[in-house]
Amino acid sequence: MRDNLTRKCPECGDEIIGRADKKFCSDQCRNTYNNRLNSDASNTVRNINNILRKNRRILQELNKQSGKTMVTKDTLLSSGFNFTYHTHTYTTKKGDIYQFCYEQGYLFIEDKNLYLLVTNKENE
Repeated sequence: MRDNLTRKCPECGDEIIGRADKKFCSDQCRNTYNNRLNSDASNTVRNINNILRKNRRILQELNKQSGKTMVTKDTLLSSGFNFTYHTHTYTTKKGDIYQFCYEQGYLFIEDKNLYLLVTNKENE
């Protein structure tokens, strides 16, 4: 049995007392260990998620009237929109490519030099 073995907390090195499958001596050690382990990746992910949420808010604000709105690139850029980040794309049978930030999307209309803003209401 494991009772004879002394288990050590991977964060602080203190002896672990309690259940056989317990890995940390306290919640604080568990949280500190996991936060340190995930800190590098989470900063990048957090920053990208913040950009995506901001993009979604901008699209939603500009498109709240009719569900389909035409805007210029300058309007999006002046609102702080970042074209680099989106959650997914959707290609129509005609070959039009919509970029989406969650349920809010946009399509560049070349001949008008405008962006068509749309909302995908499928998942509501």
